[in-house]
Amino acid sequence: MGASDVEGPSEPKSPERSGPARIAGLLRHLGEAGPGGARLSALAAAAGLPAPTALRLLRALVAEELVDLDPAAKTYRLGLGLFRLAAKAGNPLGLRDLARPALLRLTGALGETVFLLVRSGYDAVCIDRTAGPLPIRSFTGDIGGRVMLGLGQGAMAILAHLPADEQEAVIRYNLPRIREVTSLDEAFLHTEIARTRALGYCAAASGLIPGMAGLGVPILDAEGRAVAALSVGSTVDRLAGERRDAIAGMLRREAAGIAARLNPFDETLRRAGAAMERPSP
Repeated sequence: MGASDVEGPSEPKSPERSGPARIAGLLRHLGEAGPGGARLSALAAAAGLPAPTALRLLRALVAEELVDLDPAAKTYRLGLGLFRLAAKAGNPLGLRDLARPALLRLTGALGETVFLLVRSGYDAVCIDRTAGPLPIRSFTGDIGGRVMLGLGQGAMAILAHLPADEQEAVIRYNLPRIREVTSLDEAFLHTEIARTRALGYCAAASGLIPGMAGLGVPILDAEGRAVAALSVGSTVDRLAGERRDAIAGMLRREAAGIAARLNPFDETLRRAGAAMERPSP
């Protein structure tokens, strides 16, 4: 690494390009660099800028939270502030707002409690629910509740529709945690992942909550990766046979409708708690 990756020499004259054009160029190259980001030297070369100029602009972008700096790796990547701005363009609705009508329709039509879960690392977090008339116990409980991916129907629907390498990473991390509270093992998780992918939904009755049953379907992003799930919580007798199949079809249709309108810049898809925060005044 050259010294210019940290503190470049005095800034020479650069070609006639406006400040906004230079900033836009850096942001475009950062977008092309992907989640791993890029180093100063690579960004400066790609944008056709002297290293001191690129460093000055990147520092300004970091200060505005539009770009993140990894001090250890000396790499830059697009920041959360940029996604917040992008989320206000195009479709202004976040996941929770998009899904709310679907939850109300499902509860109204079925008389069941419906949950909206979003992936948060190795867990799924409930960011919304509509309650039916029956008292239902669930792993997540109320809004804000968290459950390990692989435990419960909605969380399993998300896990089953992640790329294989991510699935394995989640299983390796979550299996010891799951074993602390259940008797489930790795064979069960792999079997249920395969069954869920084949059916397009999860309706495993593990008996972990006596008398309770559930059914979950994934909400997929444009790349086919599960970012969230819709799930129904009910009693065992109300979620069986033909009724279970009908509910699965209704959930899948609603999930597909939500997926088609997802905003890829929605902060909720990267940080579940964002959906439950009050907007800034």
